[in-house]
Amino acid sequence: MRPAPGARERFAALVAPGVQEIDLAEAALWIAAEEYPDLDVAAYLARLDALAEQAAPALRAAGNLAARIEALNRFLFQEQGFAGNREEYDDLRNSYLNEVLDRRRGIPITLSLVYVEVARRLGLRAFGISFPGHFLAKVVGGEETVVDAFFGRVLSRRECQERLEAVVASPVELRPELHLRAATPRETLVRMLANLKHAGIRSGDTLRALGASERILLVEPGAVSELRERGLLYERLECYAAALADLRSFLERAPEDPSALGVRARILALEERVRGFH
Repeated sequence: MRPAPGARERFAALVAPGVQEIDLAEAALWIAAEEYPDLDVAAYLARLDALAEQAAPALRAAGNLAARIEALNRFLFQEQGFAGNREEYDDLRNSYLNEVLDRRRGIPITLSLVYVEVARRLGLRAFGISFPGHFLAKVVGGEETVVDAFFGRVLSRRECQERLEAVVASPVELRPELHLRAATPRETLVRMLANLKHAGIRSGDTLRALGASERILLVEPGAVSELRERGLLYERLECYAAALADLRSFLERAPEDPSALGVRARILALEERVRGFH
């Protein structure tokens, strides 16, 4: 998979280290543009604007914040039909924002992104939540309201507690300041790209996985463990010089990491392989 002309560069500019305010929807669309070379990013941003415009009358007619959230949920999940793709969860189209807007189907993180972007255009303080196992959204104002965009419903604190225990498989106390805190745009993008990376690894599409890993490092240049991951992907592609560079860099930055011993063994094996070429 070869990046669309300019797509990687546009993404890199949006997430450059000095950028404080990342346009999450635009960044997500530039991720998709590597898969869809003719993608009209501006047109899909306008689609989000249009959804907010359509929902606006119902929210204006609502009274308090709870009623506005209920109106937004009814608009997105019932009238517009946005829902989790339970039948084909692993379909890659669920991970691309343009496809989610077209098909009204997605996975938790892309549906939450649609929810947050529309809610913000309507003046609500909405954020993503990088909840363990299942990305969520929330609207802040007085008490926080947690929304599961995949199932199209509000979650109570008890339900959040039960989901947390199900993921960690042991009793644990839900700590809102930790488990329900707002995810930053960078955290959200890394999680989106990690989904694509793991999908590529599962399907044997190493180039797709590598592209996702490269973009994770654009978002978070200090993600040392991702250097190791990218190095291993380079090795799969028989790009041994690049693999060695990443794995050596990983060891320099994280010599005490639990995986360091295994990485040293990989480096020795790669060095031996490279010497065999000469």
